[in-house]
Amino acid sequence: MTIFAVFSGFILSDAKVSADNTDVIDEVSITVPESCTMSGTGMNTHNAEISNNIYTTDIGTTTLHAFCNDSGGFAIYAAGYTGSEIGGANSTKLVGSPSAIGNIDTGTATSGNTSNWAMKVTKTQDSGDTSGGNAFTIDNSFNDYHAVPSSFTKVAHKNTVTDMTASTGGVKLTTTYAAFISGTQPAGTYSGQVKYTLVHPASETPPLQPVICASGKTCYNPNAYDAVGTMGQPDIASSDNSATLLATNFSREGYGFAGWSDVYDYATNNNAHFYGPQEDITFTTGQYTGTNNGLSLYAVWVKSAGYLQNWTGCGSLASGTVTALTDQRDGETYAVAKLADDNCWIIENLRLENTATHNSDGTLAQGYGTSTTYGNFSGLADPEPLSSFGHTTANSLYSTDGNNNTININTNHNNAGCRFPRYNNTNTPTTISDRPQNPTTNSATNSTSNASMYSYGNYYTWPAAIADTSHYNTNNQSVTNTSICPSGWHLPKGGDKTNEINNEIWALVVTSINSGVTPANYNSETKPHYTGTAEASPIANSLRAYPNNFVYSGFITQRATISSRGSYGFYWTSTAVSANNESNAYVFAISKEEIAPGTDTTMKYYGFPIRCLISNL
Repeated sequence: MTIFAVFSGFILSDAKVSADNTDVIDEVSITVPESCTMSGTGMNTHNAEISNNIYTTDIGTTTLHAFCNDSGGFAIYAAGYTGSEIGGANSTKLVGSPSAIGNIDTGTATSGNTSNWAMKVTKTQDSGDTSGGNAFTIDNSFNDYHAVPSSFTKVAHKNTVTDMTASTGGVKLTTTYAAFISGTQPAGTYSGQVKYTLVHPASETPPLQPVICASGKTCYNPNAYDAVGTMGQPDIASSDNSATLLATNFSREGYGFAGWSDVYDYATNNNAHFYGPQEDITFTTGQYTGTNNGLSLYAVWVKSAGYLQNWTGCGSLASGTVTALTDQRDGETYAVAKLADDNCWIIENLRLENTATHNSDGTLAQGYGTSTTYGNFSGLADPEPLSSFGHTTANSLYSTDGNNNTININTNHNNAGCRFPRYNNTNTPTTISDRPQNPTTNSATNSTSNASMYSYGNYYTWPAAIADTSHYNTNNQSVTNTSICPSGWHLPKGGDKTNEINNEIWALVVTSINSGVTPANYNSETKPHYTGTAEASPIANSLRAYPNNFVYSGFITQRATISSRGSYGFYWTSTAVSANNESNAYVFAISKEEIAPGTDTTMKYYGFPIRCLISNL
């Protein structure tokens, strides 16, 4: 009801009171912790008596019960296991006692002349799973009997949380073991172990572990589950107090190889030491040959941070820092470091190859061309012409027959008679002619019978290295502006005494590493170098040390044979000798007792590795 009253002519109304509407939100939040576990039943109960020449398909069964609610899924890995060692000489064997004679190797476990054993992985459905199935995937052919892996290998996985919704009660993984015993297998009891580990998310891999190396051995470890390649285990004598390390034969897609470390966890270990691929290291006499373990070395990998082509990151890289970059032409990744000369170098030998295809007339088909984006490659891609010396010169893979007669290139590019030995990107030895070095030979030296391939890269004639379509006609001490280095990179400049100011090898070796002290025989000769001097050996080791990483990759002669591998390193420069000497160019040479810092000369048809650098921008 409203009451009106008249006061001095004003009309007033009574006040109305109303409450504001106030919203109240009460929030409840819970966290579901990540929980991933694995347990096993039936373990350590695999005992069977097997007659000779009998194939037994179930000598023991283990059931692993896995549960993991990681949204990224999970994976189960397996590896042969000996004591505290993953992998190793006996990890995949059933070892007899008291002697190792007659051990039973891992294998397919089918009838044959060799005793072997194997494992088979299957899946079962938990009682808590009411959906009628699960999405557990068996990997790597382990759904059939498969050799026990020598390193952690994925045997089963679930990729995502979606996969796991069908198996609320977890999943069971069942492993059975089989064996075939040959008629000559010595009687006795044999035993072995398999270690399983669960990792999550499914994209992860098991943590790396230190590897025990047998006394008196040097063990080179790939230190990554996706690395490929094999290496031997050179001996260490009880009187040794030093060793020259081996160049690597391991490779890893998307990573550059930066050298060796004495610990597997070098990335987080403040006590880690880093060594070049063929550095000389010293140790206490008998340190690795007594009751202690042998010398374990681990590959140091650096993940690619971008592309080599037209890279502009050198200026921001601290001195001595190592990164890795990928060559867009072929996908090869290389370690890169800013060295003492304040320039950035690719600290691995170039591994670029041509397409290895041929035209119908036998000449090489066009390869990578002269792309300004990816770098010049015309010298390697051109058809093979004859020089005035009768040599084929344009391609790094071909040479003469040793009598200065040009070999006719045919469609069989694997013809060992005309092919330079080179890096094999599958890391698989083929023939002695194609890959004369055997990286798995157990030799104490890095000789021609035990040299690794990956670190040595490819070998190039000088015209191929500089992408020179004229092949020989290069002006007096001119520095070429083309090469097969990635775009923006170049071959180091060389030169004799009269041209040293432009010699980039001289700047690295003499000015930077040796503090400007010139070679002792720097005299009126035009090829100054260190030889037999007090500086020679320590400078040579500095050049082979981390992060310089120069290696003794040797060279290929005009007879297409390997020479000096393991004792000398030779690298092309971009500098020719003179207008009157079409046949020679400057090289950088290094051995334990001699260094020619870009001042030595040799015939352009030899096959040498190359290193590329980029100026500090």
